[in-house]
Amino acid sequence: MGATTSVSSKVERVDPARPVTGRDNGAAPPRRLGSLRRPRRPRVWFELMLIAISYLVYSLIRNAAPLREDQAQSHARWIWELQGSLGLDFELALNKAAAGVTWLIVAMNYYYATLHFIVTIVVLVWLFRSHPGRYGATRLVLFATTTVALLGYYFYPLAPPRLMDGMDFIDTAAVHQTWGSLSAEDSAMASVSNQYAAMPSMHIGWSLWCGITIAVLAGPLWVKLLGALYPVLTLVVIMATANHFWLDAAGGMVCLAFGFAVASLWYGRQCYRLPRHVPSEDAPRPE
Repeated sequence: MGATTSVSSKVERVDPARPVTGRDNGAAPPRRLGSLRRPRRPRVWFELMLIAISYLVYSLIRNAAPLREDQAQSHARWIWELQGSLGLDFELALNKAAAGVTWLIVAMNYYYATLHFIVTIVVLVWLFRSHPGRYGATRLVLFATTTVALLGYYFYPLAPPRLMDGMDFIDTAAVHQTWGSLSAEDSAMASVSNQYAAMPSMHIGWSLWCGITIAVLAGPLWVKLLGALYPVLTLVVIMATANHFWLDAAGGMVCLAFGFAVASLWYGRQCYRLPRHVPSEDAPRPE
């Protein structure tokens, strides 16, 4: 009788809040050594406010960096010479080839001006709706990536290829007066944006974040393939339009790696391995 009572008391002492093991079980993972936060269900109002404030701060800091045009030109020449010494200075040839096909380069101009924001927002909304348990950590990767990129913009001014002195890169957006272009003389964006903030490339940082997220979490194979293809196309576009060197893209990849490291440290595991769903904080706990 005593043994039965002992076993019964042990069963009753099991923590009902302890999550069942297994992937996508709908419960938040236990707090682990090195983990600072548990995944929480995101709230629409908070996320919209956070994204708006973060982008405003990012834009203000990025555009407040001193122009330092001489340094930006010097850094651009150094990068160009370094790439040449490696035999990898192919941006000029790519720029000339793409500029010779009007429909292609115009499409690339609009790709550069719009998809950077559109695809990123779509992926954030998809994560919010379909992967709420992973949303916070994956969003943190994006925010940490963007934040560290500001250090590059502030301390390493860099002229994009299209603005390099003594080079004959074609500023394709200026030639075709692309909507939303930083190059067009009558563009409102050109007057408020720091055009010497080319290192690192957040077109690559953000597109690679989108691509990895889609490739890992999407269901259909064709969607995964589109996700994998997106950063590759973006890399071609940023070079063909003479907006970045490939080394700027490498800088964006380094920033993204930093973002993943921050999120992994904060949550105690890689963001895509968190549960897909988390219980609502308002849901009653089991007695």
